[in-house]
Amino acid sequence: MSPPDAARSLTQLHRSETHLSRLPTPAAADELTVAHTIVRILEQEGVERVFGVPGGPLTGFFEALKERNTIEFVLAKHEGAAAYMACSHARVSGRLSVCIGTSGPGATNALTGIASARADSLPVLMLSGQVGTNVFGKGAIQESSVFGTNLVDIFRPVTKLSTILPNAERTPDLLRAAIRTAMSGRRGPVHLSVPADILRKKVPYVGVTPAQYRSIGKTFDKDAALIAARLLENATNPCILAGHGIESARAHDELLKLAMQLQAPVMTSPKGKGSFPENHPLSLGVLGFGGHDAAENWLRSGEIDVLLIVGSSLNEFVTNAWTLPVRAKTALIQLDIDPEAIGRNYPVDLAVVGDAAAALKEIHGAIYAEHQATDSGIRAARSRYSLPDTLKTDSVPLKPQRVVSELRAAMPDDAMLFVDNGTSIIWAGHYFEARGPNTYFVDLGLASMGSAVAGVVGGALAAREKRSVALVGDAAFAMHGFEVHTAVEQRLPIVWIVLNNSGHGMVHQGDTLMHGAPLGVSDYRVPINAAAFAVAVGARGASVRTPDELTEALNAALNADVPTVIDVLIDPNEIAPTLIRRVQSLDRFFAAGDNHKSRGA
Repeated sequence: MSPPDAARSLTQLHRSETHLSRLPTPAAADELTVAHTIVRILEQEGVERVFGVPGGPLTGFFEALKERNTIEFVLAKHEGAAAYMACSHARVSGRLSVCIGTSGPGATNALTGIASARADSLPVLMLSGQVGTNVFGKGAIQESSVFGTNLVDIFRPVTKLSTILPNAERTPDLLRAAIRTAMSGRRGPVHLSVPADILRKKVPYVGVTPAQYRSIGKTFDKDAALIAARLLENATNPCILAGHGIESARAHDELLKLAMQLQAPVMTSPKGKGSFPENHPLSLGVLGFGGHDAAENWLRSGEIDVLLIVGSSLNEFVTNAWTLPVRAKTALIQLDIDPEAIGRNYPVDLAVVGDAAAALKEIHGAIYAEHQATDSGIRAARSRYSLPDTLKTDSVPLKPQRVVSELRAAMPDDAMLFVDNGTSIIWAGHYFEARGPNTYFVDLGLASMGSAVAGVVGGALAAREKRSVALVGDAAFAMHGFEVHTAVEQRLPIVWIVLNNSGHGMVHQGDTLMHGAPLGVSDYRVPINAAAFAVAVGARGASVRTPDELTEALNAALNADVPTVIDVLIDPNEIAPTLIRRVQSLDRFFAAGDNHKSRGA
């Protein structure tokens, strides 16, 4: 390659992510405050908004935001909600997202959201305020240094990096190191504690593009990928299990091309739902918790000779607590960007370490023979749903299955559904048909209730051109429902569907299955009126009790230009068949001794 060609290729590489080079780079050092330096670097990373709640120690940062006027501040009602917003923003955009909280309780409020980002491999930068270094150890209010509630230590177990800015001069290098850590390998959150006095100090600033301090390439083990290609090419009955790593790597197209080339049926993990279109003839649906019999039956059939697992660690939810026979007659191949995830739960025959999109593209290109379409009877299984009659029943209270069926019919195929934890993940995981990439999002790493209630705001801001819907329970809505007000202020026409069963439905049903009766700890004495709450904070609200009311409310909400909360009274006694398996798993985990027997087994 000639020098001009090499230079041209390098320029193209640096511009391969357009948002990383949209701002000019200063030729010489400027004198900037630390606060302005932080904002400048975030601008270079393409950050367009910061989620959080303000506080005194952060004043210098907010001054810089206002003076530069390039990054929007999204005022949340709670720092935990701000973290969930940043998580969903990262899920949808695929880029670095930022949340902020003041010292002490402001930052600790965000801890669960940051832990969720860690569990789901999301690149989130958490900036926490801190009292001035000149008063460390003197008992300042909300001090969070080593002399107080040590935020650096608190965030360390749930981040890839947690540190404090020790002085002004180290700011550019440390912030870039944090971003490099968040965006490299298996992505994840990072935390920086920023003392108030350091924010106002000036430092020399020389602008560099992200490509100059962190990799934007996609690496993988090419030799292992070529071996995988040979194994798959020679397989008679290959199969693919797609996990959340497909979403993280934006590898949807590569997965679809390989599946069609091999004529391989595809099942997804619960968290990977949406990584392969479920209306495709090769889709087997979801394997594991809330999943589909077609996927499990094909896995148990003993017919799979080569099984390719992409971006899944084969955790409890995927494998029904490691009771499923994850194996293949010839070879089990596991592809993951995190080498520590490979072979963690099941032995593998071939490990392929690297970015899913790049590795799948290489495997696809290395396969010479196209497989012929066959009809195994399992691949084209259409009786996917348990209790299919409930999808059309007119019974009152409404069956959750009917609610999800009506929601799917009303939503555009490219609309985004954010699913909260609780029974919502069962009903949506099993009965909602995800038809396109980046349309189905669920927090199943930490499985935090309320994460979708708040997170949908961040997701909607990352893709305003799409409709955004959240499917949540009333107990989850109780945790972060005030973020409906944030959507009102942001003019986001989000739709919240609240499955209202007057409490923590999954706990109620699980207790009933395990003990024969609820334990009396999960039900509300006074039901929540989510629709009335929505009206109180400036949104639209609709109370739904019948199928006709549901259809009308959904159509009106999806055509409205303001946020809407639809409060749907559902049958609290409707139990998904897949929940029984979950209860059996919990029974094994929590067994107190040899005499313990589960009534739900």
